[in-house]
This record gives sequence, structure tokens and C-alpha cells, in this order.
Amino acid sequence: MRYGVLADIHSNDDALKAVLNALRKEKIDKYVCVGDIVGYGAEPAQCVTTIKRLCCACVAGNHDFATIEKTNVELFNAYAKQATYWTRERLKPQHKQYLESLKLVEDVDNLFTLVHGTLYSPALFEYIQTTFDAYLSFQVLERPLCFVGHSHVPISFFLDDGVTYSVDPVVELKPGMKAIVNVGSIGQPRDENPDAAYAIYDSEKNVVWIKRIPYDIDKAVRKIKEAGLPEILGERLRVGR
Repeated sequence: MRYGVLADIHSNDDALKAVLNALRKEKIDKYVCVGDIVGYGAEPAQCVTTIKRLCCACVAGNHDFATIEKTNVELFNAYAKQATYWTRERLKPQHKQYLESLKLVEDVDNLFTLVHGTLYSPALFEYIQTTFDAYLSFQVLERPLCFVGHSHVPISFFLDDGVTYSVDPVVELKPGMKAIVNVGSIGQPRDENPDAAYAIYDSEKNVVWIKRIPYDIDKAVRKIKEAGLPEILGERLRVGR
């Protein structure tokens, strides 16, 4: 099986379309998503509709749950909070119902696990940014592989004799080893690379490829400005931060 792995779309329909167009050439059997379909960007309804139509396994991100008032928006910074209130007004009941249906953790085909933040406290939406953070999630990871999001930075952690990490875009999963892979963000990268990030997982070859693709950032920025959202949410797309 070949899986297309989507993460942190954040209402950026232009980036999502570019990623899906690239994945259609990759003979993908199934799509999965580690959450934050909405938030920050100008096209939340379009992004929710697309993910729903893909019939993919998807878990909830903190922005998804904040939009439907299942997470306290007061924990967000001012820009994220404003975007959340704006998003709530733009989603129809069917979009909110889909977000409501999302679980915090999902097991896919008995092969790997999906979670937005951490496995040890998925409802708190904490980050896996250090080897210790990864260690805590490894203690409750039952599958050999877990895909996460939330930080918007591609990085992989491995549990063998100890916990190590890598930023290599090719992740070879060795027998007996566990891995936690953050594939980065489609809609708002934060690793100083503005190109949309996504991944392909081949379960037969046991390899994950983290890939990047450019998209029309100017168009996405213009939509954010025209929507009346904070301009910084668009300008940061240009620099990937």
C-alpha cells in the first residue's frame, strides 16, 4: 500500500490542491491526515470538503477542535484566535459535523498510528520537538510507526537502543525499530521553506518520503488579505515561518 500523508493544511486550498495534484501521479492507494484542516487561511470550507471527499483516515488538530469549541481558543495567540472566530462564521453545519466526528488518535490498517500532537496526551495538543518528547510518546506507541503534525517542521524520531532524530527526507524503517514522523505542513510551513510539505509511505518497502512542492503563494496571500484576516498570516507563507 502507498499512503499519501497530509498535515496542517490550515485552510490553504491552493497549497492543498498542489499537493494532491502531485500525489495523483504517485499511485497512492489511500490518504491519511494528521489534522488542522482549518485555521489561519482563507478557505476552510473548501479544505474540509476536500478532505471529507478523500475518505481518508483523519485525526483532529487543535485548530479543528477550537473551531467547533472543543478546545479553549483563549490558549491561542491573538492572530490564531482571530482566525478561529472568522473560521467559525464561514463553516456550514456539515463542515462542523465532519470536524466533530474526528478522533484524537487513529490506527490505520494495523500498520501505523495518527495523532496531531502527542500520543501520551493527545487532548492537550502538546508538541514533539525533542527526543524526550518523542520518548514519552514511544512509551504508548503500539505500532512501529506514528505520523504526527502540529509543529509544522519535518523531523523524524527513532526508538532503537535509545531515541535519535533525523531531518533526512527519506526515512527507512528498519525491523525492530519504532519511528515517529512529522511530515511538516501543507498550508503553513515553519522550517524556512515556503513549499508545501507532504509525505508518501510505502508499507511494502517500509520507507517514508517527505516531499515539497511549490504553489501559488501570492494567490493564497491575496485571499487572506481580501478575507480581512491578519495580513501576517499571509506574509509568513512567503518565508515559511
